[in-house]
Amino acid sequence: MEYLPKDPAILVSSVNMLLRDEEFDSLESLCYAFNREPQEIKDYLHDHGFVWSDNQKQFRPIGYDA
Repeated sequence: MEYLPKDPAILVSSVNMLLRDEEFDSLESLCYAFNREPQEIKDYLHDHGFVWSDNQKQFRPIGYDA
């Protein structure tokens, strides 16, 4: 993957996949590799109905982030 997608649903899927498949060990390392700020991604996805779950190390729909 050369860049992170802009579409929120595809972005969530891509980030979660890269973390799940252990391409990256943290959101911070993933963002560093793509020259993005973690808070920028968190804010953008929050505006589109997703929230970062530290426990699960993935983005989840708001309300399903336990």
